[in-house]
Amino acid sequence: MLNVDLVWFNAGGGHRAAAEALALAIEAQGLPWRVRKVNFSEVIDPAGRFRRIMGFDPEDLYNKRLASGFTLGLAQELRLLQRAIRWSHPLLVERLSAHWRETRPDMVVSLIPNFNRALHDSLALTLPQTPFVTVLTDMADHPPAFWMEPGTGQHVVCGTAHARAQALQAGCVPEQVHRVSGMLLRPAFHAPVALDREQERAALGFSPHQAVGLVMFGGAGSRVMKRIAAALPEVPLILLCGRNESLAQALRAMPSAAPRVVVGFTPDVARWMQLADFFVGKPGPGAISEAVQMGLPVI
Repeated sequence: MLNVDLVWFNAGGGHRAAAEALALAIEAQGLPWRVRKVNFSEVIDPAGRFRRIMGFDPEDLYNKRLASGFTLGLAQELRLLQRAIRWSHPLLVERLSAHWRETRPDMVVSLIPNFNRALHDSLALTLPQTPFVTVLTDMADHPPAFWMEPGTGQHVVCGTAHARAQALQAGCVPEQVHRVSGMLLRPAFHAPVALDREQERAALGFSPHQAVGLVMFGGAGSRVMKRIAAALPEVPLILLCGRNESLAQALRAMPSAAPRVVVGFTPDVARWMQLADFFVGKPGPGAISEAVQMGLPVI
């Protein structure tokens, strides 16, 4: 039995979702692998010192920005973050190396950006024969040093032709660039529809004569959803709020002429998409891919 580590973190919901989707796909294929999900933040800060000092996890900074809808300046902040990562590279390699020595993976699959050089270098230092693979959970890279680290032994899995072209242009070894079709989705998005759509829509109060919109802004939700709901009082809506319970409560309290369903965190996004006719959300690669797979026009 091979130990395969899937590395993720909670900055946005796409990395965790991709790790879960990949784990389910491996299980469905019956591969002789023991999948272990590795929370990157817990490995580099096992004692939770950042949370104790600051009162929140590092990923919460990004998630709160998404939830507020205020994303201006994120590109500039990314470059500052990358400089800090490069500065802390020796410490990151040290802590990751200690983790690999203890857990002895047979393959490491990264589903996160920005930290792939530290992941690769620590693995090469500790277990040089262990393959290191990065699966992009974006449709394109944001170079330099976002997803791809040319000059290393990194294998790169690209879900679009554009991402593959970026990898080759950046200098990644062609034999280590792997083209696949689209983003990682949970098997539920590929499974046949197993519900009585009209009956379930009627049970939720939706009319068969009106199109139903599904609004989703990732696992952290977004206050932008309140503006959308206020602008569409006559449109039946399913509003998926993720873990943002205050947003869910606010949406439930809003008046509406059309029926609405407000949902908190759910792993059953595919089912809710099956009940909708169109999708409204942020330009996240995972959510867009899910909507397209379910046949929903994307707004």
